[in-house]
Amino acid sequence: MKARREAPPPLITESDPKSPAAEAYRAIRTNIQFAGLDQRCRSLVVTSATAGEGKTTSVGNFGVVAAQGGSRVCLVDSDLRRPTLHRLFGIDNTRGLTTALVEDLPFSEVARPTRIPNLWLLPSGPLPPNPAELVGSNRMRERLEEAAGGAYDMVVCDSPPVLAVSDGVALAAQCDGVILTVRVNTVSHDVIRRVVEQIEAVKGKILGVVLNSVDLTRDGYYYSYYRYYQSYESGDGKG
Repeated sequence: MKARREAPPPLITESDPKSPAAEAYRAIRTNIQFAGLDQRCRSLVVTSATAGEGKTTSVGNFGVVAAQGGSRVCLVDSDLRRPTLHRLFGIDNTRGLTTALVEDLPFSEVARPTRIPNLWLLPSGPLPPNPAELVGSNRMRERLEEAAGGAYDMVVCDSPPVLAVSDGVALAAQCDGVILTVRVNTVSHDVIRRVVEQIEAVKGKILGVVLNSVDLTRDGYYYSYYRYYQSYESGDGKG
């Protein structure tokens, strides 16, 4: 008898698309579009200073809103040490990024469609003994450029935390931009500054920071936002 596969946890952009959190991801999508006016940002890496700051969830939610905006998006689980992105979408991890790199295949041949239209996932695949070397290789760069300039409008990579291993910094050098995920009251400013310095040392371009676990009810922010959103949706707003 086969083991029953657990249902993937819901993403806020799917389960509550009118929430402030979902709107925040749409704001990130818009900001990235404006950041690439001179040179379009086709490949992104989302990372964090330490584990447990919500980078994988951010990758999934950003991928959903980017696909909903009409872009063809491929999410790449390039955390070749503790991959979890496939669980968000209920996709098996038997083949993936390592398969594409070792067998020299385009990402589009291995990526799987998700339940979201326009959104594909390239899981990590079998875990290798040399993760940093793989994600920092010329073949990884070539495959990223090929995917972002061909089958997809945007490729978004999930990476391990920067302070834990060197993979995230290697990916920052491979991609057009970096989004840093920070859980509020978890890491110090000095730690964040050190992460930024490591990314900038390889000429990585930090596009912005995603703050997780922010108290949206503080100072009435949530309620003001909710009233505005409801008024706008019902057509009662002034402009």
